[in-house]
Amino acid sequence: MAKAVRSLVVLGDSTTVGVGDPVPGGWRGVGPLLAASFPGARYLNPSVTGARVASVRFEQLPRALAACPDAAVLLVGMNDTLRADFDPVRLHEDLDAVVGGLVAAGAAVVTVRFHDHSRVFRLPGALRRALSARIAELNEVIDVVVRRHGVACVDLDLLDGAYDLGTWAVDRLHPSELGHRRLARAFADRLAEQGCEVVRPVSLVCTGGIRITPAHHAAWLVFKGVPWLWRRGRDFLPLAATVLYRSWTGRSATEANHPAQRVS
Repeated sequence: MAKAVRSLVVLGDSTTVGVGDPVPGGWRGVGPLLAASFPGARYLNPSVTGARVASVRFEQLPRALAACPDAAVLLVGMNDTLRADFDPVRLHEDLDAVVGGLVAAGAAVVTVRFHDHSRVFRLPGALRRALSARIAELNEVIDVVVRRHGVACVDLDLLDGAYDLGTWAVDRLHPSELGHRRLARAFADRLAEQGCEVVRPVSLVCTGGIRITPAHHAAWLVFKGVPWLWRRGRDFLPLAATVLYRSWTGRSATEANHPAQRVS
């Protein structure tokens, strides 16, 4: 018999905040869409835009555990890949503490492994290879933690429509309303596989929110996209240079410091 979900927590960064699915008064996104599948359940979402795995561990996890969750969703890690101090070992320690804490509290846990973001957000060649290498390292850390704790995982690379433009918001960094709905449905499916009672399936029918026009795209590119690329590009320059050097010498970007060996 399926387990009733009385308490649902959603932890993570701007995606779980709901960025990309604008509604009057703020953001909606994957959290509320998923919570609607469990009517009557207490819902807590302490997610923060820009959160990294360490901040989820030390700032969001204590609040989540206090809610005594029956089900927990965790989506975090991309912000770590975009920083110059990226460290797979520290990332593993923090992610393991978060997932382990939720499992020990009795929650059915679902997390994600990430897609190739450079196929959605176009970058110059060296930066694209650098980002892809970082995401590969992050995914290897996630795989280790998922196997250790036996939790469920949504592979975003295999998510239906993962690389369709309609899945993505104007910034190409966050899901659109449809993308959030697809993500919420995938989370609900994984929770159901873990024995949780999903009372209402997540609908993929978009309800409108705020209509995004070509003017929104142009404004985002000028005022948000280019400044973002400049900031992250500065963080990525050392790694991009390393990627170029190793491509010339025939070595892979992660060959010298393989994360699976470092965190095993």
